[in-house]
Amino acid sequence: MAHSASHNDNSAIKRIWNVFIILSIVTIVEVVLGIIKPAFLIDNTFIYMKLLNWIFIVLTIYKAYYITWAFMHMEHETKGLRRAVVWTAVFLVSYLVFILLTEGDYIYEVYKSGHVAWNF
Repeated sequence: MAHSASHNDNSAIKRIWNVFIILSIVTIVEVVLGIIKPAFLIDNTFIYMKLLNWIFIVLTIYKAYYITWAFMHMEHETKGLRRAVVWTAVFLVSYLVFILLTEGDYIYEVYKSGHVAWNF
């Protein structure tokens, strides 16, 4: 019985270190890219936004997904519950990012081209 408890403790400790390492690597990649700002990621755009910004968004969504997966113990739940919790959050956050970027680009273009007032 003591062997089983010891094995579970070691497994839990190993799991915590794995989560820590994965999240640390993703965060370090984000920080390094934010400091270095490679020219090819700054100069190229995709859907009106720099590639570097897309990388930040994707990595942030990945971290949110992984935190939910690891700390809410979603890997042990049924497939339906995992999908309901994790996929819903990922799709809603992705949709929110899309709306904010689309509307932000519109407002940027309005200010960049100058405000036009209509006199009736």
